[in-house]
Amino acid sequence: MNLAHLLDASARAFPDRPAISLGDRRLYEYGAYGALAARLAGGLAAAGLKPGDRVVLAMTNNPEYLAILFALWRAGLVAVPANAKLHSREIAFIAEDCGAKLCLATPGLGLGVAPAIRLIALGDADWRQLTAADAAPIAERRPDDLAWIFYTSGTTGRPKGAMLSHRNLMTMATLYLADVDQLSPDDTHFHLAALSHAAGLFGLSHIAKATHQVLPLSGGFSPAEVGQLLRWHRNATFFVPPTGLRRLLNDPAFAGAPIENIRTILLGAAPVYAADLKAGHEAFGPKLWNGYGQGESPCTITAMPKALLAAAIEAGDEARMVSVGLARTGVEVAVIGADDRPLSPGEVGEVAVRGDTVMSGYWNLPEATAGALRGGWLHTGDLGALDGGGFLTLLDRAKDLVISGGANIYPREIEDVLLEHAGVAEVAVIGVPDAEWGESVMAVIVPREGARIETAELEALCLQRIARFKRPKLWRILDSLPKNSAGKVLKRELRDRFASPR
Repeated sequence: MNLAHLLDASARAFPDRPAISLGDRRLYEYGAYGALAARLAGGLAAAGLKPGDRVVLAMTNNPEYLAILFALWRAGLVAVPANAKLHSREIAFIAEDCGAKLCLATPGLGLGVAPAIRLIALGDADWRQLTAADAAPIAERRPDDLAWIFYTSGTTGRPKGAMLSHRNLMTMATLYLADVDQLSPDDTHFHLAALSHAAGLFGLSHIAKATHQVLPLSGGFSPAEVGQLLRWHRNATFFVPPTGLRRLLNDPAFAGAPIENIRTILLGAAPVYAADLKAGHEAFGPKLWNGYGQGESPCTITAMPKALLAAAIEAGDEARMVSVGLARTGVEVAVIGADDRPLSPGEVGEVAVRGDTVMSGYWNLPEATAGALRGGWLHTGDLGALDGGGFLTLLDRAKDLVISGGANIYPREIEDVLLEHAGVAEVAVIGVPDAEWGESVMAVIVPREGARIETAELEALCLQRIARFKRPKLWRILDSLPKNSAGKVLKRELRDRFASPR
């Protein structure tokens, strides 16, 4: 089993179909893209790399990115994609931790890696030599051979490298086709987020079905640019985090975009709030899909299919609409207590996962691996509850739980309520030390542009919707929330900032 067969098969079956475009400019058809991957694989082998060697990708999104991934797998190598927004020291840590033999980088990135790790920048002489090599055959790989090491964002300390096999990623790619959409070469995939993360992983399924991969000219996310891409391309699917959905809904530059050319909007990476889902459904119709995964089980734990999400929205069932849906096909999901035993429906515990998408462990961290995979289940560190129908609702990361006066308070529940206020753009709820209660609830608010927010209004809203003991006792207004390179709110930084006891 080798993931390289996915691109190879599409290149053979659909050599003249568009593979990669930058904006409206086509750069590669599938035949040429498959040939590029084969030559790169040959160049990597000629450069002395052996099957199992790790190669760090310190790259911004670019037209060759996916070909490089498939070239690495074709040569039997292990891809270690690093978020291009990381500091050079963080990229260096990843390269050194995994024992990389090579770092492929876009110009200006990867400069901090150790001299022992060879650095090749896209476009330089060494890169041109790789692309001019003779094509290599697809290396033999076993299903459990390593294919990708995904380094966690390291929000609470040292990043850990989740080891993902060819079986893991092949299962992930196949389950997209089972649970999201049945794709064809007539479909288009916009890459609006980093290819080193979910956008690139979703790309495996699209490459397998020879869909058209489109990168925006800017290399990033802009509502105005998405609107223009929709004027050029049809049957478009794209991934955005919840903040991206809000930007599409609220940016006047996106108004008037031909939304009939959208096939699916993939949501994930952070909680999606009921207000955003309702607004998205009103604007786009039944095209929203919400999924839950993590680097240790990439993109594949549970999902809320488009039809079920639309039905929940139309029925006004907020409990169902804010769930992250049902276990993916062939994946087992349980909510467990402190003794690792499954809990009854409605009880809150840690989410655990078992299936062929779950990692084999963390690179060179046997104790962390044993803790995360004890009992044959991946312990996600997320708190949630299953309802009687098997729908999972996430509440918070276990570390974000607030315990005040002995009562468990889930920040997500409060955040959902506060986001209903028209003046609130973003909110993070945290626990801060309290001499009497242990912790008090603090709400950190980012107002919408031009909005004036009175905390009395927010308090009244909370009292209308949740128990009095859960309402925030402390309020802070900020211009922005701290986020990591993947766009997730750093609640740890907020807790450190506001740690002084009352």
